[in-house]
Amino acid sequence: MPFAFDNTYARLPDHFYARLAPAPVKRPELIKLNLALAERLGLDTQALAAPDGVAMLAGNQVPEGADPLAMAYAGHQFGSFVPQLGDGRAILLGEILAPDGERFDIQLKGSGRTPFSRAGDGRAWLGPVLREYIVSEAMDALGIPTTRSLAAVTTGETVYREAPLPGAVLTRVARSHVRIGTFEYFLTRQDIGALRRLADYVIDRHYPQAAQDERPYRALLEAVIGRQARLVARWLGVGFIHGVMNTDNMSIAVETIDYGPCAFMDNYHPGTVYSSIDHAGRYAYGNQPRMAQWNLARLAQALLPILDADQDEALKLAQAAVDDFPGQFEAAYLEVFRAKLGLGESRADDGELVTALLELMVEADADFTNSFRTLCDAALGQDAGLRETLGGPAALDAWLSRWRARLAQEGGADQTRAASMRRANPAVIPRNHCVEAALDAAVEGDLAPLNTLLDVLSKPWEESRQSAALQRPPQPHEVVRQTFCGT
Repeated sequence: MPFAFDNTYARLPDHFYARLAPAPVKRPELIKLNLALAERLGLDTQALAAPDGVAMLAGNQVPEGADPLAMAYAGHQFGSFVPQLGDGRAILLGEILAPDGERFDIQLKGSGRTPFSRAGDGRAWLGPVLREYIVSEAMDALGIPTTRSLAAVTTGETVYREAPLPGAVLTRVARSHVRIGTFEYFLTRQDIGALRRLADYVIDRHYPQAAQDERPYRALLEAVIGRQARLVARWLGVGFIHGVMNTDNMSIAVETIDYGPCAFMDNYHPGTVYSSIDHAGRYAYGNQPRMAQWNLARLAQALLPILDADQDEALKLAQAAVDDFPGQFEAAYLEVFRAKLGLGESRADDGELVTALLELMVEADADFTNSFRTLCDAALGQDAGLRETLGGPAALDAWLSRWRARLAQEGGADQTRAASMRRANPAVIPRNHCVEAALDAAVEGDLAPLNTLLDVLSKPWEESRQSAALQRPPQPHEVVRQTFCGT
């Protein structure tokens, strides 16, 4: 069997989930198997690609040792609380241990209705399945904590959204699927025993160092806050916009999860929004740090009953932890952007130097990724690409003079600095128009653009003949203005 399961979440009490098997599909067909990830997990790739393996990836067979379940959770969606959400179209098959001992969830997404489906059909269609596959694997290649995609399988069935569409199932791999909304679920039911049990489970699985603290639940909260600050800073460093930062989409293990209407910016502006359901711009690019803190405040609120027996003291502990987020984020953000600017030292005016460049990019309506990539050449005195990207305003000369003076103060070889900058500024990202073109072709049965895109995105720092087309910003007729969730 390709999976050797050891299912800790299924050993929690029954009210943490609903036990059920995935719903079978008519004609499962494997269209993508992530060989590198399978090997990382110690899985038998030949067994996964064989008919029985594909049947497992589609939900038609339950692997030996699996204990399939749909997880219960709640969540704040665009600021409004929904007391029961849960896995409405996903089944956690179980957990496996990789050869290095790290534990991972194996989940099928699009595997049929569950008790949490509400009015949904529990299915997924091919476009969003492949979007998540593309973007999650790109994020991993960029070194950003993320869930990953093991396989995509078509179902031979039709899914109805705006039109009849081909159905598909994604096999998602995560360090766990516990969310901030999982804690909210038990708080709203005033099930303090379950809340404590969940916190103990998360500490044991993800934050074992917190167990040694005199206040383990405070240490848990602080650890999640620190990781979230670093994660969002790294999102901003590559121009990523999650699109639906609801508390039910925020992993307690702090990985990027739930790639719905996500997107990478083309032209830089902090107010950029792509998600078709984010009408007020709540989760715009520049709002993501503030929304992360808002979500973390909801986690802190959920933990209040177990932070301290004295609820006034619990509130003080929670507030202090949440109030620490802006400072931690600012430090992480500057670390990310210092690397992008080739700065090796931390100085008081770093933020001002970064902001000044970003303001020039807003004024020029400049491409985010290419602006920073051409800055790597500017570190070698080659300004032509940067000037073309930013339009060559006089203010750019002043910024370049200031930046170069700073670099001269730090010293070091220009070639070494430029090489380091190229490892902080990707040449390629999953540009929206390239993703959409690959998805359109795949839906029509042509997987060649998808495979090319995935290959280039697996090496985001490299420039090649193959990557050149993917580095090009969209032409006016190619611009993607909205992305969609697919549910």
